[in-house]
Amino acid sequence: MEKEAKKEAFRKYLESSGVLDALTKVLVSLYEEIEKPSSAVEFVQQKLGGPSISEFEKLQAEKSDLQLMYDELFTSYKEKCKEIEELKNSKMILKVEKKEQ
Repeated sequence: MEKEAKKEAFRKYLESSGVLDALTKVLVSLYEEIEKPSSAVEFVQQKLGGPSISEFEKLQAEKSDLQLMYDELFTSYKEKCKEIEELKNSKMILKVEKKEQ
């Protein structure tokens, strides 16, 4: 009984949030297609506003490239911060030595 109540609550949630309506429209659109697409899943994704599989793969590759660039730049940034800190420390040592003389 509790399982049925959960199912009904979930169905109401999907209905009130517009998911059932959106899926119904997409499935009707697919049904009405004269020439059925080779990939029904890709058709549904495109109709719901998602990227196609090839677009998704391109975005994944771009994300990987950008992550590599970010990692390289971040490593360089950390090295430069360390160099700046070392320079600051060496200047402070020089100032102290000049004062002592």
